[in-house]
Amino acid sequence: QVQLVESGGGLVQPGGTLRLSCAVSGIRFSRNNMGWYRQAPGKQRELVADITPGGSTNYVDSVKGRFGISRDNANNTLYLQMNSLKPADTAVYSCAAGWGQGGYAYWGQGTQVTVSS
Repeated sequence: QVQLVESGGGLVQPGGTLRLSCAVSGIRFSRNNMGWYRQAPGKQRELVADITPGGSTNYVDSVKGRFGISRDNANNTLYLQMNSLKPADTAVYSCAAGWGQGGYAYWGQGTQVTVSS
């Protein structure tokens, strides 16, 4: 059974930082593309960042220079370091695994990130 469990969300002031984690089990983590998505109220889910097994990364323009995706293959964990947070970053953040023709096959339950003063 594949499980993805996110943690690290919360309430933070504008300009603050958070680090999200995604603990993965049930798949060969080191061989999988991994992604972080977010969905704000009333908006479509969007890809925030993804990372290949080899460590190549990709970011949506709105987070470039502020967010960093990384992976720890020894501990089957995906991270999203979020710096200089803005109210526009407020959303439910979910990790995803198992990239295929139809997109990602496996998803976590999501963790809420709220950026507000």
